[in-house]
Amino acid sequence: MTIDEFRGVYPAMCTPFHDDDSIDFETLRDDARRLVEAGVHGLVPVGSTGESATLSHDEHIEVVECVVSEVGDEVPVIAGSGSNNTREALELSRRSAEAGADGLLLISPYYNKPEPQGFVEHYRTIADAVDLPQIVYNVPSRTGRNIQPDTVVELASHPNIRGYKAASGDLGQISEVVERTRDEAFQVLSGDDGLTLPVLSVGGTGTISVVANVEPERTVGMVEAALAGDYERARELHHTLAPLVRQLFVETNPIPVKEAMAIRGYGPANLRLPLTRMGEEGAAELARVLDDLSAREPPVTAEADR
Repeated sequence: MTIDEFRGVYPAMCTPFHDDDSIDFETLRDDARRLVEAGVHGLVPVGSTGESATLSHDEHIEVVECVVSEVGDEVPVIAGSGSNNTREALELSRRSAEAGADGLLLISPYYNKPEPQGFVEHYRTIADAVDLPQIVYNVPSRTGRNIQPDTVVELASHPNIRGYKAASGDLGQISEVVERTRDEAFQVLSGDDGLTLPVLSVGGTGTISVVANVEPERTVGMVEAALAGDYERARELHHTLAPLVRQLFVETNPIPVKEAMAIRGYGPANLRLPLTRMGEEGAAELARVLDDLSAREPPVTAEADR
């Protein structure tokens, strides 16, 4: 599927595991189908929420193949394929392309803490070699290094580097990236569910979202309303989702979202070590928040309006 632009809601999918730690591909397929039927605009398997750090390279590609085979051309599949090792990221990117991915999400090199020129050469090496639309993922809380706006602007000139997942928590920096890339074929996506609406308000075009795994209809409704300029409706949905968003990050992602998925009956809460199950107190509060959401009227999406 050709991607003209990154726009809308792209759930950062969980990778479900059986009790023996093997991948639960049946649940993965069900999850992909459920999200597509809820109206999301694309899927992002094997990112941080997908526990890519604990998957072997072969498992990584098997997850991409599974999601691609389930959704076909219904929505684009953006495969996480980043690494702190440029050669490894290049291998994963090539193999993801061969597996049928429509685009790539590349976390910035973690642990190594490269200088700005290192970021530029890392991303350009992959963009030169793999002819797919690619998203630069800036999440300094996980990587230990912030990608500065000057670096993002430089990368945006590459024809295959088409987006930026913004998870720095710095709205001023995100706004600057939007401002300085408006003349490029380049979109800025929120990577922080609590800031999705503010990011859209300064010119972002969508979100790569954790909460959309649990509440896809409301997340789609909020984003579509904001993109259509209906900020009253978007704010209402933002505030409706806010208690759940807070609960999904009281422990390390994806611990709470997997617990939420299990509570809703969408899949097991199993994680691979070193991540462990959510504590009882947090899980009880999460269940309470989910019950409150379930008791509310379902959102009316822009699609339903049409």
